[in-house]
Amino acid sequence: MTRSASPDWHPETLAVRAGYDPAGAANAAKPPIYMSSTFAYASARQAKDIHEAYFDGTGPEVGRPGHIYARLGHPNLDMVEARLAALDGAEGAAVFASGMATHSAIALAYLRPGDSVVFSRPIYGGTNGLYTTLMPAFGITHAEFTDGCDPMDVEAAVATACAAGPLKLIVVESPANPTAAIVDIAMVVAIADAVGERTGLRPVVVVDNTLLGPMMQRPIALGADLCMTSLTKYCGGHSDLLAGGVSGREAVVAPLRLLRTTLGSHLDPYTSWLMLRSMETVHLRVERAMANARVVAEYLRDHPKVAGITYLGFLPTGSAARAVYDRQCRAAGSTFSFAVVGGEAEAFRFLDRLRLLSFAVSLGGSETLITHPATTTHYALDPAERTAGGITDATLRLSVGIEHADDLVADLAQALDAI
Repeated sequence: MTRSASPDWHPETLAVRAGYDPAGAANAAKPPIYMSSTFAYASARQAKDIHEAYFDGTGPEVGRPGHIYARLGHPNLDMVEARLAALDGAEGAAVFASGMATHSAIALAYLRPGDSVVFSRPIYGGTNGLYTTLMPAFGITHAEFTDGCDPMDVEAAVATACAAGPLKLIVVESPANPTAAIVDIAMVVAIADAVGERTGLRPVVVVDNTLLGPMMQRPIALGADLCMTSLTKYCGGHSDLLAGGVSGREAVVAPLRLLRTTLGSHLDPYTSWLMLRSMETVHLRVERAMANARVVAEYLRDHPKVAGITYLGFLPTGSAARAVYDRQCRAAGSTFSFAVVGGEAEAFRFLDRLRLLSFAVSLGGSETLITHPATTTHYALDPAERTAGGITDATLRLSVGIEHADDLVADLAQALDAI
């Protein structure tokens, strides 16, 4: 155990220190960038041992920082993976070139023709396309549920999937994109356990943790097998890089790293270095963004031209969703959706009037972003799928940044006047 990886440190400290020990890099206070595509061996014997360790997981080089070729791994990638695992409270992590590269690797590693998958709805449009368009071409069937707090709804989807073929994956996004719908992670894990006891084959439970990230929710502690995060968002946090990561037990994560070697979807050294730097301030940025989000959400909730809002802090006391939120989330986050009174025309007039907020896809950046899911992030879904996920022509997704809250409210106010 190096001094950069103490299990007793708080997440804020882990975000700064985990994964890097200056003693291993000429005592540089900050990680250097290892801009090398290949790595020299000390001897022919070591070359064989390093390959045995990487591909077979055996031999004297296991646990040592030996590298072969940057597509297989490199020092900066090691650092990011160690830091992500520490933040997620997991044994290991694998980091990829984007969030969808991560989701795709999970699907390709754990699904085979004839298998089935269950996923929650609403879900990110790219993830939806993976399981409703790409994977069916490989003979994979799917089933969905829309109420992640209702065990009967989840169990019905599981029964449908099991009837079609062996259920290998349960993929949930909580809170969901774009409506911040909550899924009871511990309940889903219990259902997966029951499937395993009944069939002898337990599905792997994957939780997309992008909307809250490691500072505000830890799916691994709730029993999830894999915690997937689009690191582009809050961990990257500046809308200037792409990355995705997944953490969990080493035995579950290791096949993903090996598959990444074939897919060629690793994160490059420079972007890994940027990610390490960005992770150091994630808690500060998230705290400021969440404080702003509360102010903005309260303003929108009370505005006569806003038909509804999905901010998690407004979940009704006594509701099933509120009970789940109180158990598994540390805070409400800063991404949510709201609906204007009217439809697409009113939403477009509002968007075109904005001066400070940026009309763009993505979320979790230092700047406030707003988008119209039905015509952007979830455009490829058919109308029935969007409706099932609570997405209408009036829905707008808002990712609140770190600007001054008064300026954000003022811009929203003048744009709402256009409706």
